Amino acid sequence: MKSIYYIFPVKLREGLLKCRIHMDCLEEIRVRVGQPLIFWYGAKEWYYDAHGMHLTEQSEDGYIMTEEDLADMVMFLSRYSVYAFEEEMHNGFVTLEGGHRVGIAGQVRMERGKVADIRYISFLNIRVAKQKQGCARNLLPYLIHGKQIYNTLLVSAPGIGKTTYLRDCIRMLSDGTSYLSGLRIGLVDERSEIAACYLGVPQNDVGRRTDVLDRCSKSEGMRILLRSMSPQVIAVDELGTEEDYQAVEQTLNSGSRILGTLHAADIQELKEKRLVQKWLAHHTFERYVVLHKAESGSRNFKIYDDNLELLC
Repeated sequence: MKSIYYIFPVKLREGLLKCRIHMDCLEEIRVRVGQPLIFWYGAKEWYYDAHGMHLTEQSEDGYIMTEEDLADMVMFLSRYSVYAFEEEMHNGFVTLEGGHRVGIAGQVRMERGKVADIRYISFLNIRVAKQKQGCARNLLPYLIHGKQIYNTLLVSAPGIGKTTYLRDCIRMLSDGTSYLSGLRIGLVDERSEIAACYLGVPQNDVGRRTDVLDRCSKSEGMRILLRSMSPQVIAVDELGTEEDYQAVEQTLNSGSRILGTLHAADIQELKEKRLVQKWLAHHTFERYVVLHKAESGSRNFKIYDDNLELLC
């Protein structure tokens, strides 16, 4: 976790290191010029009181981030990850050692319709990496079909946990379980959210038989993995474009299985998506797993077949 502290200005870093911050529960740290430094725990915001070196619920006591603070943080980010910083800037985030991801916003400079870089960086979102190994243990048996898996789509609204569940499924399928031998997994990690590669090395455990194609578009990544790594399963996060549809079809025609995710709040929204309607017509996916968050914060799931009929 120290990789997070060391991108803060020295005057804040020393206080933060002394502050009682429960990193196991922390989800994000929000940094904005002219606004208080916010620690987000999923259901509640806390503010850093620089005088008392502790977190407080009172926003008026929160330390206000300055332009100089943000400039220092950008400088530390670039020094901490020189190779990654220039390569990643146009994507809007930088990955730290440990898999933590720093989202960046500010004034964008465009070239030929694409983001060239981001100037006057005034906003940072530090997302604390967590693996939550074992979260998909109860789900995985429903996805197994003989010595392989069903073509499966994990579905939820943003922030519910489909990427976390996907990561855990990849890890278990790759390492193998008591009821399934380990499979060769090809992972297309377009936004470095699953394996969280740092200088090419996964910071999250995605299994011993997993090959990662980091920061590559989903559609092109699936094609590359098919040509180069002979995967038994291709895993990919956040499908949704026509290019993704074509790549999924090519993957299945090549004999590999698909394990992916897609944004939808519930089964009704899922049915209304044009891409899903095409998949339903061709029975492309054999299992749809819809994740929900209970009031207690725990995650539950419902499983549907290739016709979106409820199985369990």
